[in-house]
Amino acid sequence: MMRISAAIIACCLAKPALAEEKPGLDVSAAVRLRYETIAGQARAALPPTEDLINLRTILRTRYRSGPVSLTLDVWDSRVFDADRPSAVSNNEVNGLEPMQANAAIDFGSKGGISGRATVGRMVFELGSARLIANDDYRNTTSGFTGLKVDLKGPSRLSGTLLYVLPQQRLPDDADGLRQGAIRLDREGFDSRLWGGQIGQARAIGPIDVEATMLRFEERDRPDRATRDRQLTNLGARLTIAPKPARWDLDVEAIWQTGSTRTGLGATAAIVPVSAWFAHAEAGFSVASGWKPHLSAEFDYASGDDRNQSFGRFDTLFGMRRRDFSPAGLLSAIGRSNMIALGGRIEVKPSSRTDGFLSVRKMWLASATDAFSTTGVVDPTGRSGHDAGWEIDSRVRYWLVPGKLQFEGDVVWIPKGRFLQTAPNRSSTADTRYLSLNLTVLL
Repeated sequence: MMRISAAIIACCLAKPALAEEKPGLDVSAAVRLRYETIAGQARAALPPTEDLINLRTILRTRYRSGPVSLTLDVWDSRVFDADRPSAVSNNEVNGLEPMQANAAIDFGSKGGISGRATVGRMVFELGSARLIANDDYRNTTSGFTGLKVDLKGPSRLSGTLLYVLPQQRLPDDADGLRQGAIRLDREGFDSRLWGGQIGQARAIGPIDVEATMLRFEERDRPDRATRDRQLTNLGARLTIAPKPARWDLDVEAIWQTGSTRTGLGATAAIVPVSAWFAHAEAGFSVASGWKPHLSAEFDYASGDDRNQSFGRFDTLFGMRRRDFSPAGLLSAIGRSNMIALGGRIEVKPSSRTDGFLSVRKMWLASATDAFSTTGVVDPTGRSGHDAGWEIDSRVRYWLVPGKLQFEGDVVWIPKGRFLQTAPNRSSTADTRYLSLNLTVLL
């Protein structure tokens, strides 16, 4: 049975970086209240119904002098009134964490090339954010420690080079998560991410082009078992940005190769990896009225067919919300073992209001692998490929422009045969999810 809990929750949201930052000291913060509830949980081994209150607080401090800037962002992410048992993980809880503590220096144009080098702890996005994202919906985000260099060149060229150590969020035990224990996240050379991206605006007529190479490497340490993933990701993307009364485009493909263990045990076999992901989206923006943007969308993320290579695509540190339904208690749909086809309409009735509605049909790419990020699996394949539908919606309204914003998210997943009959399903009922948010910017 769903219930409504009462609490006061504060959360800070990082402001987007400015193209030209002002010199001197800048301090900003934000406050968000989130209540979320779910019934008919789609993920395996979790309570069929649950509700939760989330708190995320971010205090952002930046000092800039000439070409040098110093940044310190402290996040405090926690939950209240969590059920026992609960779906809560370190995706929701990360107490008093310096997610960003870095120094950056801008270097001027030399030979037509300019850029910025950042060293220290940082959060950032790369390209479409399908492999590396600064997740705004989730109660926590992914942080990295290392070096990142952003470049701009002639002929509308741009690029990013990076060598970073992903932060491993703590606490990660049930008691620590429930109590909001404060433990500094860990980074180390047992988990590394390096590579880069190059892009050119209007490379082919109105089409922007990106090419990406990312290498992720991990190994066990005494207190943390891993699958020893050694993954090389090669990606290409073509985009046309949305404009009034114009067609737009977003097509991306990523091939993933390397090796992984078949389990967490040290004796688990190491197998080669061959997996891939593709996204294709075409849309049109209407210039008048509510400025609707209509698009058709297709996604394919490979699953494991239990052959000689491992075929399940790994989205690494990408975010789900821009393409699929949100994280939090839901966290059911992501870029692994899924095929999705559907449409979306986005509207902006005024400067204070925006919203969207998307509808997509979903299937399993492999009938013997777990569907998407649900953990629901039928090793025999007899439950079939039909996962059902996803109806996803959001509305946002500025109660006080630039200061106080309301957001509501409603998701309905009418389950298909697979999610209704697979042996380890949590519930046969359709999934219903509601999220209510208030954000104060300071």
